Amino acid sequence: MYKTLLGSQGFRKGTDLYFERHDGQAVTCEDFFAAMRDANNADFANFLLWYSQAGTPVVKVTTNYNAEGCTFSLKFSQEVPPTPGQPTKEPMFIPVVVGLLDSSGKDMPLSSIYHGGKLESFASSGQNVYTTVLRVTKKEEEFVFNDIPEKPTPSILRGFSAPIRLESDLTDKDLLFLLAHDSDEFNRWEAGQVLARKLMLSLVADFQQNKALALNPQFLQGIKSILTDSSLDKEFIAKAITLPGIGEIMDMMTVADPDAVHAVRTFIRKQLASELKQELLITVKNNRSSGAYEFDHNNMARRALKNIALAYLGSLEDADIRELLLNEYRNATNMTDQFAALVAIDQQPAIREEILADFYNKWQHDYLVVTKWLALQAMSDLPGNVENVKKLLKHTAFDMRNPNKVYSLIGGFCGSPVNFHSKDGSGYKFLGELVVQLDKINPQVASRMVSAFSRWKRYDETRQSLAKEQLEMILSAEGLSENVFEIASKSLAA
Repeated sequence: MYKTLLGSQGFRKGTDLYFERHDGQAVTCEDFFAAMRDANNADFANFLLWYSQAGTPVVKVTTNYNAEGCTFSLKFSQEVPPTPGQPTKEPMFIPVVVGLLDSSGKDMPLSSIYHGGKLESFASSGQNVYTTVLRVTKKEEEFVFNDIPEKPTPSILRGFSAPIRLESDLTDKDLLFLLAHDSDEFNRWEAGQVLARKLMLSLVADFQQNKALALNPQFLQGIKSILTDSSLDKEFIAKAITLPGIGEIMDMMTVADPDAVHAVRTFIRKQLASELKQELLITVKNNRSSGAYEFDHNNMARRALKNIALAYLGSLEDADIRELLLNEYRNATNMTDQFAALVAIDQQPAIREEILADFYNKWQHDYLVVTKWLALQAMSDLPGNVENVKKLLKHTAFDMRNPNKVYSLIGGFCGSPVNFHSKDGSGYKFLGELVVQLDKINPQVASRMVSAFSRWKRYDETRQSLAKEQLEMILSAEGLSENVFEIASKSLAA
């Protein structure tokens, strides 16, 4: 945020002054703030509230275009939700980077803005200005752009200029437009993510009401346009076509429903893979490794794109896809590609066990690879995966006394919403029993595992009851360590 407000040169001036003043000293956040402010003679108003107020600001934006006056306004309102010990909050200093897109998707030049009774001009040595930083410092305020000849589509919070939750009145049509045209890659990605989250929540509601699921054709077209746009950075494409995670969607629900979210995410992945099968196959073919492994951006981006395409294709249980996955696995020239092929194969019940065993035989002497192998199986969404994880507890690759192995296998299992939160309580029971065992070996590791229960009240009554039962069982265990007692008791009382 400092760099956004001051620019690269201003930020450098601030850091130079900071080191000049404080090199070798024990310093505070306030000292860093003062160096930034003094080096640039900047007005930072209430910026220090970022250090003293807990909670993430929620910023709402409403837009309005006046065709007669050729003005476009952005009206902001902000609220920082109450947190323990801080029921009421002051408005924060929020830098919001904004650009405006015309009907062809190009950035519009900005001439001037009216705010707080003052008119500010953007004219700068004859150079057009396309992006500006709005300083939102009050609970409610409005910024009015002048000389805007047509209704624009605003690109708000470019580059994720502040750590806030943004809510706007942009329509799905606006978001699809930003997804296709925005020059700011963060906002282009975010437009896709907002659309995906809205789509997933809508389909979750359909699933819960036993309605047939259908994929929005415009969303499909948006993903296709990004996947096939050769002008885009390949790493960006890989990120932009990746769906939000199950946990992210559950966080947006009043009562989290892991089964519904998992079903919907699986449905969308399969639909995209099926509809875009040829495009995904071409993506894999065009981005294969042809030479020796190289660790640079272009090669990392190419591998990332190929491997996300492979993961989508892995959701299809076709014989030709299975053959493709096996070829990618066997012919991989580096660990990144081979493990990505293994991740895709993990979705194929017909060949999964055989290839997992083959991978272990090849890499069993590499400690870090084995921990990844354990985590992959632990996080699997296969129905009833708790039984597979129980078997892995007895595998020679696993050692209960090794914290990293515990985090990979048991922690990995807790990261699988569909199996850890299984409605029959098998996931909770598995973790509860293991925590009591682990507590005798390593209380610190055991306490970290208990934290998987910390959000038990986010779920339906059945799951709440089953999770509460395990927390009570843990607390009643004889000789329980202080570490586990503290986390379990706080979780129960939350």
